[in-house]
This record gives sequence, C-alpha cells and structure tokens, in this order.
Amino acid sequence: MAKLKPEDLEKISQRMRKMTILREGSGQAKVTVHMGTCGIAAGARKIMAAILALVEEKNTRDVIVTSSGCAGLCSREPMMTVELKGEAPVKYVDLTEKKVRAIFAQHVMNGNIVVKYALAMGSERVS
Repeated sequence: MAKLKPEDLEKISQRMRKMTILREGSGQAKVTVHMGTCGIAAGARKIMAAILALVEEKNTRDVIVTSSGCAGLCSREPMMTVELKGEAPVKYVDLTEKKVRAIFAQHVMNGNIVVKYALAMGSERVS
C-alpha cells in the first residue's frame, strides 16, 4: 500500500468538508434519500450519488443532502423526500437517475413539484 502524501490528505479533507456542509448546513432545500436496506437494494446509492453530483455540478450551496432509514414503503423504493424552506415535504418514489435530474431541476432548483413522480405531500408526523 502506498503512503499518503500531504496533498492526498488535503484532497480527502476537502471532500469530507463538502460532505459535512451538504449534510449539516442550512439551506433553502433539503433532499433526503431513504437508504434503509430495502432502499439500498432497490438502488438508493445510485440516487444519492446522482443528487450529490447534481449539487456539485450546479455548485449549489443552499441544498442540504442527507439520508434516512426505511420510509415504510419498500415496494416503492428508491425514494427521496424534498423539502423547500417554508413548504410541506414531498415524497418521490420509484426513482431513477433520469427522474432525479428532472426533480432536481424542477423542484429543488425552481420550486415546482414534479407531480408524475410524487407519491405524497406533507409530513408523516402527528401533532
């Protein structure tokens, strides 16, 4: 195994810093990819990678990307939830990388829900 050089450590540090900002920052939008075992088996890792690539490609600083466990709808995985500041969350189901690109462009960046890919709007919490 090759020894790590200082520049290698700097690259790792920068990559981890970006991930921390994406997961813990405050922003106008929050995207949660559901990554329970059912979600992962259905392709949630590809969905997460697609979202992270879009955030980096568009150089957005106000989008938080995070993950959660199973949402309880295993047959509709992979799934993600999009929450815009001040609006109800929207759960998207049966995702592909192509659908994720459309949801990111239309909903995350422009605030327009992509109805044909959405399952539900609103929180599961009971007040």
